[in-house]
Amino acid sequence: MTADIPEALVDPVEAHPDFHRTESKIAIAGHPIHAMFVAFPIALAFCAFGADSFYWLTGDAFWARASLWACGMAFLFGVLAGISGTVELLLVPGIRRRAASWSHFIFAVMLLSVLGANWGFRLGGYEQAVLPWGILVSALAVGATALTGWHGGKLVFDYQIGTSSKGS
Repeated sequence: MTADIPEALVDPVEAHPDFHRTESKIAIAGHPIHAMFVAFPIALAFCAFGADSFYWLTGDAFWARASLWACGMAFLFGVLAGISGTVELLLVPGIRRRAASWSHFIFAVMLLSVLGANWGFRLGGYEQAVLPWGILVSALAVGATALTGWHGGKLVFDYQIGTSSKGS
């Protein structure tokens, strides 16, 4: 592939022998653990915002309590996804070599901070926490989730990061 391109135009990062080594190191039967865990904090961040919105509309304490649980589980599953993603980042040379991987990592750490703050804020009183700050932090979490997820999806779909060509 690089034989036809003059040496002055070859990307030194892409030319590294490890650049295309991107298969997941932490997987069950060929399915990456990180990819399995990220679905939970993504869904739960959106659920927390939805529950906050329903509390705002109805005043029913059930929705404030549901949001507390959604925030907590989003953070805890986010930590699990973050641990598995960090291990992948550090262990797989082709992932480490891409700047996009580090951008995703930084956005994910930011997201975890927002999810943790959202949960921690509610522990002192979940009904009082929803309006106005809880719903605003939940909206921020949804935005941060979208940004982080977009970068993660780009890594998987454009660069095949963390995928397996073998299957099982």
